[in-house]
Amino acid sequence: MSRTMITALAAALALGAGPALAQKTLSIGMATQDVQQLDPHRAVTTPERPLASWMFSGLVRFRPGSVSLEALEPDLAEAWEISTDRLTWTFKIRRGVQFHKGVGELTADDVVYSIKRAGDAKTSAFSSDFAVIDSIEAIDSHTVQIKLKNRVPFFLGSLVNYQGGFIVSKKAAEAAGENFKTNPIGTGPFAYQETKPNDRVTLVAHKQYFRGAPKLDTVHYRFIPSDATRDLAFEAGEIQVIYGAQSQIWADRMKRSPNTVVDVSRPAELSVLSLNTKSKPLDDKRVRLAIAHAINRAELAKAKGDIVAVPGVSVIPSGYLGTDEQAPLPAFDIAKAKQLLTEAGYPNGVTIKAIHTQLPGMLTTIQVVQAQLKRAGIDLQIDLVDHATFHAQIRQDLSQVIHYSSARFPVADIYLTQFFHSRSIIKTPTAVTNFSHCAVADADIDAARNEADLAKQKQLWISAQRKIIEEVCGVALIEQMQVWARKANVDYGYKLEGQINLGPILTEATTIN
Repeated sequence: MSRTMITALAAALALGAGPALAQKTLSIGMATQDVQQLDPHRAVTTPERPLASWMFSGLVRFRPGSVSLEALEPDLAEAWEISTDRLTWTFKIRRGVQFHKGVGELTADDVVYSIKRAGDAKTSAFSSDFAVIDSIEAIDSHTVQIKLKNRVPFFLGSLVNYQGGFIVSKKAAEAAGENFKTNPIGTGPFAYQETKPNDRVTLVAHKQYFRGAPKLDTVHYRFIPSDATRDLAFEAGEIQVIYGAQSQIWADRMKRSPNTVVDVSRPAELSVLSLNTKSKPLDDKRVRLAIAHAINRAELAKAKGDIVAVPGVSVIPSGYLGTDEQAPLPAFDIAKAKQLLTEAGYPNGVTIKAIHTQLPGMLTTIQVVQAQLKRAGIDLQIDLVDHATFHAQIRQDLSQVIHYSSARFPVADIYLTQFFHSRSIIKTPTAVTNFSHCAVADADIDAARNEADLAKQKQLWISAQRKIIEEVCGVALIEQMQVWARKANVDYGYKLEGQINLGPILTEATTIN
């Protein structure tokens, strides 16, 4: 090699042009047309939640790849103490944690602000999770004390890296106001860079991340609503991680693809038909019960495939602390369904309407349900809209039947409170996701929150579920596992067994080999 060539190579390496300094970019394909919300306290849709988990942190976190309650570990809080009566919680905040874009160091004031913000219905979709807080204050610059009105099951679950538990920058959120949803500032391993509508969100490595600079430099979160187009992009190598269709056929096909890993994980999303009990003809319990008897959960699960789906066992997901695994769900019985409709005055059947998302995984489920109901003389008319519009319209009480598929922190209280307590009824000041207007189990749900004896607490949760099932506020359908695929050279940096935020957690260790 000539002296001139050696000099040129040395100069190139000095400028960072060498192979060792090549940028690592991970492209992820999600089944959505766009995202409307990057504010973690308002991010409720399936496409929005993974983004929040990459940009924000909680006081505590699930160990990456796990959804085990026994695997919770410190995150922004390095330690905490709990009073003997479990009403006072004191958190020591890590020192030196930096927010994105040079906004500054995390302090106790940011934590206090974030939790108050998460508990305010005007700024959070998860305010009911924090209603138990009596007071929260900064004891010093890195100590936060929270006092509760009463004991609640797994209060720590409200403070994990999930939903309202994400910590935001007080300075950035106050300055941005409503625009925080398009300019989020957190402490997570990746920072927001830009959004290209109907195309992608781009994140960049947060080099000052307190666990270490991420190995990835850039993350492109691509909006590809078409299953076929998303699959083609994956096969062509344009994306390296892909949101999967929740079907056996898709999972099997991807497993046969070269250099591809399929990840199937919990918590499963439970699909439930919430029935608006205030809307005719659903105000007649016999009509609601007819719908329940017309549903064949085993057939629904088989249509999805045994790798990715199982029949629902109750109106909350299986495996949660407090789930009634033997709940008396109405059995599949077409003759009984038709008899109930006749008794209700509808011998020729009924017509009911549903606004429904175009999200592929949910769409295939409701199409099978539609066919099942048709056998009993129930005509389910579906108005298809994009996923963001679906969420907006169902929260305006515009749909008689709402097919909602979701996973929550795995304790019965949260699911019961959000979907079946009267405080959560849609269009009330404390609205969350009670689309059915159900109010029959309030006493049991509230009593369980204050019950110190775990066995009695579980019995109260079971009692609540049985009352909800008896009233037919909602009809359990199937539980669908989370299905993603990735190129074999994508290393998450952990073993993926669970993912509470409905997408693989990207950490400082995630890389492309």
